[in-house]
Amino acid sequence: MTQKLWGGRFTQPTDKFVEEFTASIGFELRLGYYDIHGSKAHAEMLGRQGIIAVAEAEQIIAGLDEIAKDIEAGDLEFSVALEDIHMNIEARLIELIGAVGGKLHTGRSRNDQVAVDVRLYLRDEIDVILDYLTKLESSLIEQAETNLDVIMPGYTHLQTAQPVLYSHHMLAYREMIARDCSRLRDLRARFNQMPLGAGALAGTTFPIDREWVAEKLGFDGVTRNSLDSVSDRDFAIEFCSFAAILMMHLSRLAEELILWSSADFSFIELSDAFCTGSSIMPQKKNPDVPELVRGKTGRVYGNLISLLTLMKSLPLAYNKDMQEDKEPLFDTIDTVKGSLKVFADMIAEMKVKGDNMRIAASRGFSTATDVADYCVRKGLPFRQAHEVVGQTVRYCLETGKDIPELNLAEFKEFSALIEADIYDFVTLEASVNSRKATGGTAREAVERELSRLKSS
Repeated sequence: MTQKLWGGRFTQPTDKFVEEFTASIGFELRLGYYDIHGSKAHAEMLGRQGIIAVAEAEQIIAGLDEIAKDIEAGDLEFSVALEDIHMNIEARLIELIGAVGGKLHTGRSRNDQVAVDVRLYLRDEIDVILDYLTKLESSLIEQAETNLDVIMPGYTHLQTAQPVLYSHHMLAYREMIARDCSRLRDLRARFNQMPLGAGALAGTTFPIDREWVAEKLGFDGVTRNSLDSVSDRDFAIEFCSFAAILMMHLSRLAEELILWSSADFSFIELSDAFCTGSSIMPQKKNPDVPELVRGKTGRVYGNLISLLTLMKSLPLAYNKDMQEDKEPLFDTIDTVKGSLKVFADMIAEMKVKGDNMRIAASRGFSTATDVADYCVRKGLPFRQAHEVVGQTVRYCLETGKDIPELNLAEFKEFSALIEADIYDFVTLEASVNSRKATGGTAREAVERELSRLKSS
């Protein structure tokens, strides 16, 4: 069909360039299944309500099923002249079954049609992403379980701070991913309300049954205001906000993997399957996957800003600007899915160099805080204990020693309160395992947390 489905009002054809400039079919193809799914439910409802004949509804549904097969087989040619996925499918339906196909659009508008299509699509993609998030959580937990005896330096300002279990470090990222899952589930529940039936902006004069269609399509209910239903995209913005936070978390882990896999750290080794080489330096093994995820984080941030800016100051109700919501949303979905899939697999295959981590943890006076805590237990105010340990560290720097290497006489030069039992507190194991409270890095605390996660 070359005639526009809305062409009755117009006396001139659309400029060819304007057709191409305003068309959205180029990026809406992924909505084809959902457009047909929503249309079938709408057609069945029209028949149930007596708005069209039941036989006509059945004819429409059969035609839509035929189109779905053509789309899946790649046999349906899409036309830029027909602008979008909705009009391409409707035009093909009319070709297949004749004028009765034109009755499908009774009681709805493309405005509420696209709103339901995007929700149906995003809902399915969220379920896929939740599966990927769960797999990444499992990979992090497995890393923690497998390496429970590994001690590494904990950092602040990228300076050695205190020793921690590598398992504790991995479970920190698991906590971040768990909150990301929670945010996504909240979003899914919040936006799972059906906008179909809002019409162009004011509802419809036909006696439709929105609640029946919502249940048919798996929505929890219907939207409560027709203007809001067709004019807002906060659910897409909220998804991109979730995605930006998730990618921020992934970028932090990516940065650590990049550092840890370098020769200067040599804490881990990434599988060859997730690295590349250099075209000129044969010794190189480049951590391309975490680097790309780190880079793609900025891309997702940009998509969020694009959507926020797109919706800024738009008056009610629908505006053509809103056609621009899909590409940032689609790109964000694709980027998040790809990043999660590759990250979960990469973490699962990552090898830990525990000996190197331990050597690094033993440098940088990582047990200095334990000496201060020891002095406090002996009755010294913390501020004075802090001063004592600062002087001790300066002495170690001057003599080239680490704190556990000092003899008792050297310790006593800084505080007479220090006794021989100091050595029970300044080893890496003692430092780590003294932090037993919930959320601490002690082995027993980490084991409790792992047990809790496995039973939840």
